Amino acid sequence: MYYSLKTGFTLTLLLMLCSCSKKEDYSAYFGGQVANPHVRYVLFSKGNKVIDTLPLDKNNRFFIKFDSLTPGLYSFKHEPEYQYVYFDRNDSLMVTINTDDFDRSIVFTGRGERKNNFMMELFMAHDADREKSYGIYNYDPEKFIKTIDSSYALRKAFYEKNKKDIQWSNGFDAYAKLRLMLNYFSKKEYYPYIHGRRSGIDVTEKLPKDFYSFRRDINLNDDNLVGYSPYLRYLTAMINNMAITRYYKDGMAEESSFRDNISKLDIADSVFKNKAVKNEVLNALAFNYLLEDQNMANNQKFLDRYMQLSSDKNADNEIRKIGEAIKNLKPGSDLPSIPLVDSTGKTFNLKDIKEETVLFFWTSCARAHTEHAYEKISELKQKYPNVDFIAINVDSDAEWKSTLTKYKTENVLELRSTNFDELREKWVITKIKRTIILNSNGSIKNAFTNLLDDDFEKSL
Repeated sequence: MYYSLKTGFTLTLLLMLCSCSKKEDYSAYFGGQVANPHVRYVLFSKGNKVIDTLPLDKNNRFFIKFDSLTPGLYSFKHEPEYQYVYFDRNDSLMVTINTDDFDRSIVFTGRGERKNNFMMELFMAHDADREKSYGIYNYDPEKFIKTIDSSYALRKAFYEKNKKDIQWSNGFDAYAKLRLMLNYFSKKEYYPYIHGRRSGIDVTEKLPKDFYSFRRDINLNDDNLVGYSPYLRYLTAMINNMAITRYYKDGMAEESSFRDNISKLDIADSVFKNKAVKNEVLNALAFNYLLEDQNMANNQKFLDRYMQLSSDKNADNEIRKIGEAIKNLKPGSDLPSIPLVDSTGKTFNLKDIKEETVLFFWTSCARAHTEHAYEKISELKQKYPNVDFIAINVDSDAEWKSTLTKYKTENVLELRSTNFDELREKWVITKIKRTIILNSNGSIKNAFTNLLDDDFEKSL
């Protein structure tokens, strides 16, 4: 299937390019086809700004022509997943996408294809590397450094070979080289606190004096990189490391503690001078904290400090919205109403429940999570027969019904959210692993737990 799509796109693109070769032309094209689409559009963005919404036609294809497109890094998103594409002047690209395996399915064809396919190969190599690197954080410093240096050398050789063969632009090279380096640097930032959390041993004093010398090679205030997720991910990891290792002298630090997270905000304020970069890092830190620590008094203190430091006073600021929504999810409160329907289209009201009820969420995009969730529920239903379970799907109606047959749902009431934006905003569903427990009268017992956590049963 991918072969036929790619061939079709190549022929289409050749016709376009031939028609443009008669005169100097600075136009650019971007298009593609989405197999098994979740929504009927693709978002094309620069940084955090959506440039255009590209509708899918009856064949699930999308296409746009730009009279002039500024060279640089862009992103395309078929919700909930996204990837990057780099355009040099006169590049025109088609992309194949299959939502069953979004990242692995992506293949670019057209002018500019080689460098973009290289970037996807590098991304997939790093993704596979993350899956294999779980155990390296248990190593002593010497073995850890030797292991990641060896891995980095292989990736760098791959990068150098492709750079020579493809001869890409300096603009593209800046992003490719940064992705290569940040994957390596991030491991060094993760190591001290992951090792400490697992072993109970502080290794900070055992690290070589030049362990963090790489930080000098990173521009911490480049607002051109604000929308580039590897950059933001690294900066957040760096701040986490700085804050947590600071407290080792007082005993083992708690990554999710109020004290440490206030410290993260303060460190970010001192490290970043560029307002756009600082605001993005503050947002990332606040986002992670607010979904972990549900002490309401702490939340308010944390938000007060966040608002003092962030220059983003926009009423649409996501962190401010999350902070307000969390206030409505306190134990004993009624869960805010959102539209839910069963498989017949009939509306279901959560106020009608009669037993303690567990709400969990799933999507066909996260199959492993969904399979584990249903397995866990089968076990829990035997141990807690008086507890009811409600599964809330966030896919389209057709996708939901076609996927539902794959799971054992006899112990579960199956519902679908007809308005994901409302679900996300009112219930703060920013992670599919979130679970909500309701009392038998419909009030909130615990709005921030996880069905798959080892200690989940303590909440029942």
